[in-house]
Amino acid sequence: MMTGLPAVERTARYPRSARVRARPEFDAVFAKGHRAATPILALHYLPDDRAARIGFAVSRKVDTRAVIRNRIKRVLRDYFRRHRMTLASGAYVVVARPQAARASGPELIGAFEHTLRQALRRAALPPSLASGTMPPASPPPEQAPVSCGAPSPSAP
Repeated sequence: MMTGLPAVERTARYPRSARVRARPEFDAVFAKGHRAATPILALHYLPDDRAARIGFAVSRKVDTRAVIRNRIKRVLRDYFRRHRMTLASGAYVVVARPQAARASGPELIGAFEHTLRQALRRAALPPSLASGTMPPASPPPEQAPVSCGAPSPSAP
Protein backbone atom coordinates (compact mmCIF):
# COMPACT_ATOMS: atom_id res chain seq x y z
CA MET A 1 0.00 0.00 0.00
CA MET A 2 2.31 2.73 -1.28
CA THR A 3 1.07 6.30 -1.41
CA GLY A 4 3.77 7.55 -3.71
CA LEU A 5 5.35 9.67 -0.97
CA PRO A 6 8.90 8.95 0.18
CA ALA A 7 9.18 7.22 3.53
CA VAL A 8 10.23 9.50 6.35
CA GLU A 9 13.10 8.13 8.38
CA ARG A 10 13.01 8.30 12.16
CA THR A 11 16.16 10.43 12.03
CA ALA A 12 14.14 13.20 10.35
CA ARG A 13 12.27 13.71 13.63
CA TYR A 14 13.32 16.71 15.67
CA PRO A 15 16.02 15.17 17.89
CA ARG A 16 15.94 15.44 21.68
CA SER A 17 19.51 16.72 21.59
CA ALA A 18 18.22 19.81 19.73
CA ARG A 19 15.72 20.70 22.46
CA VAL A 20 15.85 22.36 25.86
CA ARG A 21 13.58 20.06 27.85
CA ALA A 22 14.49 19.79 31.52
CA ARG A 23 13.38 22.32 34.10
CA PRO A 24 16.93 22.87 35.47
CA GLU A 25 18.16 23.78 31.98
CA PHE A 26 15.28 26.24 31.49
CA ASP A 27 16.06 27.74 34.89
CA ALA A 28 19.76 28.12 34.03
CA VAL A 29 18.95 29.85 30.73
CA PHE A 30 16.54 32.24 32.45
CA ALA A 31 18.95 32.99 35.31
CA LYS A 32 22.27 33.32 33.44
CA GLY A 33 21.31 33.86 29.80
CA HIS A 34 21.21 36.97 27.66
CA ARG A 35 17.71 38.30 26.99
CA ALA A 36 16.28 40.18 24.05
CA ALA A 37 12.63 40.98 23.42
CA THR A 38 10.05 42.35 21.03
CA PRO A 39 6.32 42.85 21.64
CA ILE A 40 5.75 39.41 20.07
CA LEU A 41 8.33 37.31 21.91
CA ALA A 42 11.37 37.24 24.15
CA LEU A 43 14.47 35.15 23.57
CA HIS A 44 16.88 33.98 26.26
CA TYR A 45 20.28 32.68 25.10
CA LEU A 46 22.90 30.92 27.20
CA PRO A 47 26.13 30.13 25.33
CA ASP A 48 27.86 26.82 26.03
CA ASP A 49 29.88 24.20 24.17
CA ARG A 50 26.92 22.01 23.13
CA ALA A 51 25.19 22.31 19.75
CA ALA A 52 22.39 24.85 19.41
CA ARG A 53 19.15 23.69 20.99
CA ILE A 54 15.80 25.38 21.56
CA GLY A 55 13.02 25.36 24.11
CA PHE A 56 9.63 27.06 24.14
CA ALA A 57 7.54 28.70 26.84
CA VAL A 58 4.11 29.43 25.40
CA SER A 59 1.62 29.80 28.23
CA ARG A 60 -2.16 29.91 28.21
CA LYS A 61 -1.85 33.67 28.70
CA VAL A 62 -0.79 33.83 25.05
CA ASP A 63 -3.92 31.96 23.96
CA THR A 64 -6.11 29.39 25.64
CA ARG A 65 -6.31 27.30 22.46
CA ALA A 66 -3.61 24.64 22.13
CA VAL A 67 -3.86 24.91 18.33
CA ILE A 68 -2.58 28.49 18.42
CA ARG A 69 0.19 27.71 20.93
CA ASN A 70 1.31 24.73 18.84
CA ARG A 71 1.31 26.83 15.65
CA ILE A 72 3.68 29.33 17.27
CA LYS A 73 6.01 26.51 18.36
CA ARG A 74 5.86 24.78 14.97
CA VAL A 75 6.71 27.93 12.97
CA LEU A 76 9.68 28.78 15.18
CA ARG A 77 10.88 25.17 15.51
CA ASP A 78 10.86 24.72 11.72
CA TYR A 79 12.86 27.92 11.28
CA PHE A 80 15.31 26.87 14.01
CA ARG A 81 15.66 23.42 12.46
CA ARG A 82 16.60 24.87 9.06
CA HIS A 83 19.17 27.27 10.54
CA ARG A 84 20.47 25.26 13.50
CA MET A 85 23.88 24.51 11.99
CA THR A 86 24.55 28.21 11.38
CA LEU A 87 23.65 29.31 14.91
CA ALA A 88 26.07 29.77 17.79
CA SER A 89 26.20 26.85 20.18
CA GLY A 90 24.13 27.11 23.32
CA ALA A 91 20.60 26.98 24.65
CA TYR A 92 17.85 29.21 23.24
CA VAL A 93 14.50 29.62 24.99
CA VAL A 94 11.65 31.45 23.27
CA VAL A 95 8.96 32.99 25.46
CA ALA A 96 5.87 33.88 23.45
CA ARG A 97 3.87 36.96 24.39
CA PRO A 98 0.13 37.50 23.84
CA GLN A 99 0.73 39.33 20.53
CA ALA A 100 2.28 36.12 19.15
CA ALA A 101 -1.20 34.57 18.94
CA ARG A 102 -2.20 37.16 16.33
CA ALA A 103 1.13 37.22 14.47
CA SER A 104 1.55 35.59 11.09
CA GLY A 105 4.34 33.10 10.39
CA PRO A 106 6.59 35.72 8.76
CA GLU A 107 6.01 38.10 11.68
CA LEU A 108 6.99 35.37 14.17
CA ILE A 109 10.13 34.60 12.18
CA GLY A 110 11.00 38.30 11.88
CA ALA A 111 10.63 38.77 15.64
CA PHE A 112 12.73 35.66 16.27
CA GLU A 113 15.50 36.85 13.92
CA HIS A 114 15.49 40.31 15.53
CA THR A 115 15.75 38.96 19.08
CA LEU A 116 18.34 36.42 17.97
CA ARG A 117 20.63 39.17 16.63
CA GLN A 118 20.17 41.20 19.83
CA ALA A 119 20.84 38.26 22.16
CA LEU A 120 23.94 37.12 20.25
CA ARG A 121 25.31 40.67 20.20
CA ARG A 122 24.82 40.97 23.96
CA ALA A 123 26.47 37.60 24.51
CA ALA A 124 29.51 38.80 22.53
CA LEU A 125 30.01 41.87 24.73
CA PRO A 126 32.59 41.54 27.49
CA PRO A 127 31.07 41.34 30.95
CA SER A 128 30.93 44.57 32.90
CA LEU A 129 33.30 44.83 35.83
CA ALA A 130 31.28 47.55 37.50
CA SER A 131 28.64 46.47 39.95
CA GLY A 132 26.23 49.22 38.96
CA THR A 133 25.50 51.73 36.26
CA MET A 134 27.36 54.65 37.80
CA PRO A 135 31.14 55.00 37.67
CA PRO A 136 32.91 54.58 41.01
CA ALA A 137 33.03 57.70 43.15
CA SER A 138 36.26 59.62 43.08
CA PRO A 139 38.03 60.09 46.40
CA PRO A 140 37.19 63.34 48.19
CA PRO A 141 39.60 66.20 47.46
CA GLU A 142 42.20 66.77 50.11
CA GLN A 143 41.36 69.70 52.30
CA ALA A 144 43.84 72.30 53.43
CA PRO A 145 44.93 71.85 57.01
CA VAL A 146 43.10 74.02 59.51
CA SER A 147 45.34 75.97 61.83
CA CYS A 148 44.34 76.18 65.44
CA GLY A 149 43.91 79.64 66.93
CA ALA A 150 45.23 81.62 63.97
CA PRO A 151 42.85 84.22 62.58
CA SER A 152 41.61 83.52 59.08
CA PRO A 153 42.50 86.04 56.36
CA SER A 154 38.84 86.97 55.94
CA ALA A 155 38.33 87.76 59.64
CA PRO A 156 38.03 91.52 60.54
